[in-house]
Amino acid sequence: MTCEIRSVRAFEALDSRGRPTVGCVVRLASGQHGRAIVPSGASTGQYEAHELRDHDDRYDGYGTRRAVRSVNETLAHAVVGMDAEDQHEVDRAMEAADGTPELSNLGANAVLAVSLAVAVAGGAHGDGQLWRHLAGDAEALLPTPMVNIFSGGAHAGRTIDIQDVLVVPLGAESFAEAIEWADRVRRATAQLMDRRGHGVTLVADEGGLAANLTTNREGLEIVTDGIAAAGLTPGVDAALAVDVAANQLWDGDGYRLAVEDRTLDPSQWLDTLEEWCNAFPIISVEDPFTDDDWTSWGEATARIGRDRQLLGDDLFATNAQRLARGVAAGVANAVLVKVNQAGTVSRARDVLRLAQSHGYATVVSARSGDTEDTWLADLAVGWGAGQIKVGSTMRSERTAKWNRLLEIEALSSRRLRFAGADALLRPQLAPGRTMLS
Repeated sequence: MTCEIRSVRAFEALDSRGRPTVGCVVRLASGQHGRAIVPSGASTGQYEAHELRDHDDRYDGYGTRRAVRSVNETLAHAVVGMDAEDQHEVDRAMEAADGTPELSNLGANAVLAVSLAVAVAGGAHGDGQLWRHLAGDAEALLPTPMVNIFSGGAHAGRTIDIQDVLVVPLGAESFAEAIEWADRVRRATAQLMDRRGHGVTLVADEGGLAANLTTNREGLEIVTDGIAAAGLTPGVDAALAVDVAANQLWDGDGYRLAVEDRTLDPSQWLDTLEEWCNAFPIISVEDPFTDDDWTSWGEATARIGRDRQLLGDDLFATNAQRLARGVAAGVANAVLVKVNQAGTVSRARDVLRLAQSHGYATVVSARSGDTEDTWLADLAVGWGAGQIKVGSTMRSERTAKWNRLLEIEALSSRRLRFAGADALLRPQLAPGRTMLS
């Protein structure tokens, strides 16, 4: 069996914030190998699979030597000799070795490092194209990018309260055109901010712009104006996506908007979100409420999810049981898929397929603490996710993913369809109607 796993070795690596993470190399009997490094988030939800950290004097306690030992001393023995092309069996073997649903004994970062490296090795064993290995007989699809333009929250020192304002190039006809339009919007927005006298931090955690604004609404205004300044029509050529990251706003009494010095109860907060959606070309709203407020999520689905994407990140945590609960309750209509929330490649893929089978849109996402790896781009293409959220068009850990997608589009021997605007779920948006009509 040439795809037999012969060796597994992990090492401590660094992510884009300079925090340790886990890297892994898996070698096959064929001589091929796969290498992967695990990303890590800043605004992590309570229902994510659990990372294992050292909690000692190194790296302010963020070291991953314990997780590396989990790979080298336990997980390697669990998977050596297995077929790298049988991802589900490999992942199940590691889940059994850990013995907890959240992978807390050995560490989700340890398990995922091996899981990803096995997937990459499986792709290398074929024709070298990971996306084709992941697609199998299913249709591969070039995803529509969701690109960070302005950052706040945990990604930018809380210069505004909401975490990210992103652009979605609805009118682009190819991935290359979409990423060029997004970059054009970023540059135009930066120029506007400079002319308006904002102090600009050019690179936030995910490469977005940041400035100390006086209201959250200003963040929406500046990116909408940036779309127009880039020569594009807001709501037609390009729209806004908003990552609220509501877990970061909740203070126990309500949603605290620190830059505006006010706290809103869930009803008032939903009124504010609805007002923003009516005033700006917002096509996607992510995590508008906390991950335990199912009632408010249901109300938001009815009110602002009728003609735009209502995207669950912390709510679903790339967890099949939580997604099933959301489907049964009719909550949200789109799912953010982060492999490190799930802990294995198989779990993340199962969540994506479950979402798609129930008509939910799917967005494969990077993390704020990411690396130079490009496997995420291949996952989005091979799994036919339709959308991808990586960050901005700056910082090499972000551009690495964009460059991989540009490479796939330009050099693939098989012509791949670009998802375009059809990837975004807009249940009640009538054919031919623009967002602002």
